[in-house]
Amino acid sequence: MIRAARIQIAFLACSAWPALAAAQQAPRQIAHPQWSRSAALYEVNVRQYTPEGTLAAFERQLPRTDSLGVDIYWIMPVQPIGKLNRKGQLGSYYSVQNYTAVNPEFGTAADFKALVDDIHRRGKRVILDWVPNHTSFDNVWIAAHPDWYMHRADGSIMNARDDQNRQTDWTDVAELNYDNTAMRKAMIAAMRWWVDSMHVDGFRCDVAGGVPMDFWMEARHALATSRADLFFLAEGEGPKFHAAFDATYGWEFHHLLNEIAQGKKPTSELDAYLARGRRDYPPGAYRMYFTSNHDENSWNGSEFERMGANHKPAFVLAATITESMPLIYTGQEASLEKRLRFFEKDTVNWHGASLAGFYRAMTDLKHADRALWNGAYGGDQTVLQTDGGSRVYAFTRTRGANTVLVAVNFGDSAAHVSYRGLGQSGTYTDWFDKSRATLGASGALDVPAHGYRVMVR
Repeated sequence: MIRAARIQIAFLACSAWPALAAAQQAPRQIAHPQWSRSAALYEVNVRQYTPEGTLAAFERQLPRTDSLGVDIYWIMPVQPIGKLNRKGQLGSYYSVQNYTAVNPEFGTAADFKALVDDIHRRGKRVILDWVPNHTSFDNVWIAAHPDWYMHRADGSIMNARDDQNRQTDWTDVAELNYDNTAMRKAMIAAMRWWVDSMHVDGFRCDVAGGVPMDFWMEARHALATSRADLFFLAEGEGPKFHAAFDATYGWEFHHLLNEIAQGKKPTSELDAYLARGRRDYPPGAYRMYFTSNHDENSWNGSEFERMGANHKPAFVLAATITESMPLIYTGQEASLEKRLRFFEKDTVNWHGASLAGFYRAMTDLKHADRALWNGAYGGDQTVLQTDGGSRVYAFTRTRGANTVLVAVNFGDSAAHVSYRGLGQSGTYTDWFDKSRATLGASGALDVPAHGYRVMVR
């Protein structure tokens, strides 16, 4: 679910208000956990991952998933799903009935803890999908604390609105009231339970813009007393989120990739997008870039449906462009082509053509070359001038002695691309086929149709 901010309410601790107001006007740079600096994300759809649809069954798949080289497992909500006003047979993960329990359809709290422990033993991290904007209509809070919810004029509890305060068709979820200080404390306590008891390493926060920013700052500060190196990903887009979050969604970039892949916009639109990012976002902000996720797949189609043969160059851009923290979604490594049903059981077909080698190559490059690290830990980006036309884009990322040259071709024909402006000439190695080439300040590269070249120095 995607939303933007509603009217912010006064900060609970009045003495902290001046600092908070200043942070909201000019987002500060978050001190990112050291372990996140070169990290790539993998989104886990537990229900659809295996025929069993359980945590224990997913844990048995970790050796295969781990081979992708991902660093952070983002696990979609695992709490019990509400039955009142439920959509479909199984309901939405985002209709939470109890914040501090595990959906019995997925297993037990012990199963979740065992999964987290296994991931940690492998040197990886876990962030839990958190749903703070709304709950199910039969959440354990509703009967005991109806004042924790937003009400209509007739006194009934309203269903959730979107991040621009608009009415929605989310009739299965009730909107929480962030004017209520007791509810805020309970929400933070529930998040702390997962940190302290289950040892999660952070949260992906659903509909982050539907919750006041001062709550996010309060929550981050409070949870830091349990873990100083927690990681927060906002399902929201905009510089303001970086006052409390490590990373934000790159929805605009994603939609632009779709349009470029479909031939609706030229690659030169990337320059305008990146210029806006340099202007608006604080230095060091992480941006999560992707070609698919659970929302895109279920509601708008797989990357094959939206991007066709250009899904690979689109992901190469998403994984290498400045500030990027790339995401791989469940099933992408097996060429998942179908839209997974959101409210029903719909197991991933793991027998599709394997793309595991492609995704592993991109995560390996992310780890190996500091020019591609996340946020300010990565290198500066320079766009190369080419004669490739509106379907070709080329740039370099440079940090110290490390340079990565990326050229992508969204066209139907192979391109012999002349370039100029390469500031770091010398011997480069093609990351994929390991061939070597001497590249000067100007020169040429052959880029396959619907393809890419990634050259490393």
